[in-house]
Amino acid sequence: MDYIIKNIKIVDKRKTLKGDLWIKDGIIKKISNHIDAGDKSVINGKGLTLMPSFIDLHVHLRDPGYLYKEDLYTGQRAALKGGFTHICAMANTNPVCDNKKTMEYILNKHKKNNHCNLTQISSITKGLQGKELIDLEEMLKYTKLFSDDGVNVDNEELFEEVLKLSKEMYFTILTHCEPEAEVIKRDLELLENTEGNLHICHISLKKSLNLIKKYKDKGINFTCEVTPHHLFHWNDKYRVNPSFGKKEDVNAMIKGIKEGYIDIIATDHAPHSEEDKLKGSPGISGIEVAFSKVYTVFKENNISLNKLSEMMSYNPSRILELEEALVEEGKRADLVLVDLNQSYSVDSSTFISKGKNTPFNGRRVWGKVMMTIRDGEIVYKD
Repeated sequence: MDYIIKNIKIVDKRKTLKGDLWIKDGIIKKISNHIDAGDKSVINGKGLTLMPSFIDLHVHLRDPGYLYKEDLYTGQRAALKGGFTHICAMANTNPVCDNKKTMEYILNKHKKNNHCNLTQISSITKGLQGKELIDLEEMLKYTKLFSDDGVNVDNEELFEEVLKLSKEMYFTILTHCEPEAEVIKRDLELLENTEGNLHICHISLKKSLNLIKKYKDKGINFTCEVTPHHLFHWNDKYRVNPSFGKKEDVNAMIKGIKEGYIDIIATDHAPHSEEDKLKGSPGISGIEVAFSKVYTVFKENNISLNKLSEMMSYNPSRILELEEALVEEGKRADLVLVDLNQSYSVDSSTFISKGKNTPFNGRRVWGKVMMTIRDGEIVYKD
């Protein structure tokens, strides 16, 4: 495709400017105050903002095994609607993604869909049982991300071993911490001794953030994430892991973002059927409205759109060792066009995701994804 998006505000981690952008053969060809369209197709982006598309390190696609909750097709289409062109799917499928056969089933099915880019995460232990390590050498042929998300690796000696291996074999562990602060403390104490590669999932408590500050201030290298729903909401018994915090916890997360202690925002998109949710399954289906929830919180707390782009695009691209998610000439045209002035009410009946489970129906949010572009192709349009 060969086209120009005109009259836009362009925002990424490093800059804010106004002008036109030319996309040709999947690449950002030119950025300028004015680009002569000639015979090229034109999209008038007046009043809209163009950013790097979003990257999500933490989603649940439920495929294989739970296709009534979600599948690779609906999950990826939902991601595109939310402005995401790269997602990382957790391993708690059925069967668990802990072996070559299951991994290749997922990746082959993904290639047939090919809607957005997918990193499939492998479990750390066989069957998520926390007892025996998987064949790391075999699974490293497919991924560099490993997680027993949904459960902990409670065996301290085993977790210490896998941290050491993560440094030796060059992969990253995404750790699920329940009870949150207690397991974060354990993991960071082990990390200090092993110098492994660690990413802490979905923090929600002030005391967790205090631990993260302590160890980052000591120079220990690791990353961490917060979800949109843990920034957007508090004091609710709606079942989600970890549970919603108090207002003081949310305030701490916002301060942690401003101070640079929290690296990324990841959705923990967790679709469930209505029946499973009534039975107590934890989680929220939220990838389609993630940007809106985050932007609403940032707008209310005077946090810049540049910081949002850093946390939803740039830092995730660095963790995954992708091309830096910036709007620059010569880079891949993975972009999202948003209307920051549009406000709407969350309505899960309009979700592409099979999961309609959210406590946010009727809540007003700011900022709407109008278009998602992957490799220069328009893959979603509002």
